[in-house]
Amino acid sequence: AYKYFGDVITFDTTYLTNKYDMPFAPFVGVNHHGQSILLGCGLISREDTETFTWLFEAWLSCMSDSPPLGIITDQDKAMQKAIENVFSTIRHRWCLWHIMKKVPEKLGAFKEREGIISSLLSAVYDSLSSDAFEEAWHCMITEYDLWDNDWLNGLYEERHRWVPCYLKDYFWVGMSTTQRSESMNAFFDGFVNSKTNLKQFVKQYENALRRKAELEWQADAKCFSKRTPCVSRYEMERQVEEVYTISKFKEFQEELTALMYCDISDSVGSIYQIIESFGQGRRGFFEVVFEEAECEVTCICSKFQFRGILCRHSLAVLIRNSIELLLERYILS
Repeated sequence: AYKYFGDVITFDTTYLTNKYDMPFAPFVGVNHHGQSILLGCGLISREDTETFTWLFEAWLSCMSDSPPLGIITDQDKAMQKAIENVFSTIRHRWCLWHIMKKVPEKLGAFKEREGIISSLLSAVYDSLSSDAFEEAWHCMITEYDLWDNDWLNGLYEERHRWVPCYLKDYFWVGMSTTQRSESMNAFFDGFVNSKTNLKQFVKQYENALRRKAELEWQADAKCFSKRTPCVSRYEMERQVEEVYTISKFKEFQEELTALMYCDISDSVGSIYQIIESFGQGRRGFFEVVFEEAECEVTCICSKFQFRGILCRHSLAVLIRNSIELLLERYILS
């Protein structure tokens, strides 16, 4: 499983502390059905750099000393140092949800808190480029005189670890949070609890793994026995339906059906301007570059790089240029 789906993992220790005070630390990935999969776990005695370093080294040796491309964790400093020790070459991002959850608590005391929070959310979620984020952040800090706020200053210094526009050009299987770890935790609730002793834990862990494998087999069987109807006459949709699992094909279909909300407003050479309607009068503006000779398409939203599925903006440009089939590079194995 790790060989196929070990590109990006999430790692989290918040789930379960057993009666021996040993936190449960699962390594979680995503399979070809979009399901969370377990890629090992540890029971640790302490949450310090030395312990995390030991755990990561032990896990890595089980995985043929092949590190993942990226890892998602919370902001734990001990964990961060251990990742730098063991996985020195990989990308490490912080869970966006954990950070944004703290916003009301950290900024709630300000008189203009509603304006500050609104500006912060806009800077984080609406900025499509690092320049746009820098400008929005600077405007927020200046307008509300937040230059001395230690929490915001600390976040800004580490912006490359959590702000989406700095991370969207890398493959993250569409993940920006440790939510996969949370869903795995919910799954384990049916098998273990804080009263489970170590001997029971090993047995129940195997039962949980077996159940996970069954769910994957069921999804595999469904893919082999059932066809998902196409919603368009585009040849590329049939092409993708033949090779993707049902869940991944539906992700592609979502982008295809959203073409109706996209309009190519202008094009100069290989650069296309796309206006997307979000409803209630809201619109987004996206730039797509299409190199005709190589049939290469890139969008500023970077959905393909981040998630592995071509975005609606890129599809709009390909269809405008009468491209009927996708190149192999746009269909991830």
